[in-house]
Amino acid sequence: MENRKITRLGRDVSVVGLGCWQLGADWGEVDENDALAVLHAAADAGVTFFDTADVYGDGRSERLVGRFRAERDVFVATKMGRRVEQVPENYVAANFREWNDRSRRNLGVDTLDLVQLHCPPTPVYSSDAVYDALDEMVSEGRIKAYGVSVETCEEALTALARPNVASVQIILNCLRLKPLERVLPAAAEAGAGIIARVPLASGLLSGRYTASTTFAADDHRNFNRHGEAFDVGETFSGVPYEVGLEAVERLRGLVPAGQTLAQFALRWILDQPGVSTVIPGARNAAQATANTAAAGLPPLSDEALAGVRETYDELIRPLVHDRW
Repeated sequence: MENRKITRLGRDVSVVGLGCWQLGADWGEVDENDALAVLHAAADAGVTFFDTADVYGDGRSERLVGRFRAERDVFVATKMGRRVEQVPENYVAANFREWNDRSRRNLGVDTLDLVQLHCPPTPVYSSDAVYDALDEMVSEGRIKAYGVSVETCEEALTALARPNVASVQIILNCLRLKPLERVLPAAAEAGAGIIARVPLASGLLSGRYTASTTFAADDHRNFNRHGEAFDVGETFSGVPYEVGLEAVERLRGLVPAGQTLAQFALRWILDQPGVSTVIPGARNAAQATANTAAAGLPPLSDEALAGVRETYDELIRPLVHDRW
């Protein structure tokens, strides 16, 4: 497994990590044994970077990761802020400490490796008081470092102007190319990490879904398809499902022999300058292992890269490019 250094974090991370939202909630049921098997399979394949959040399953994901972390030497990034009403006034030091205490208990640690603001209201990213509170938490030994998870490129650029923001987590995949324009270059210049999330567009880029595929009632690909519960960009990257299926069929023709579409999509992300790690989720151990194989694949050809761009420009850009 290749590792890349995040300068502001002061450490290397595996280029393929594991996103742990699905181990908590919103992706259909994943039982405890399967969840732990996913975590161990990823670590066995060389994954050292695991991303979770206090809101996933109301702490279930953090608790499972905490049990796993007690057995394996890995880096755990968590997120905070989505358990309260989403107004800037709730992003204050007292709440940060309360959320931090809960995450440290869930994960079974005294100090969190990395805590990220979890897609807060836009004004939070420019609040001096917010960054002062986060700096104080570092000084107190509550966290080793902090970063942000964002919905928009402008939010990312605002955060990157702050000297102690170690990382930016942003949606980046074959159906979401806008971060390539300014965000990735700005992060590279600042020495901040880029954590690419939703890399398979909620599974669209796995190539497994069709127009007749159905999703469980408690799966966000059902209940948030039009943004009913949270930002629609988190579900299928904000791309209408039928358009996404059309794009997938075009992309399928670019995949080299011996690769899956999912591995191709992950390799595309890893080929983008400035990406530190990509965090696909997995619902079983086999998926976790298959995802890590993308790290060992050769870079994509110029023709494949051009094909992704062409598909995006023709089908996806008019629908999403100016929204996030």
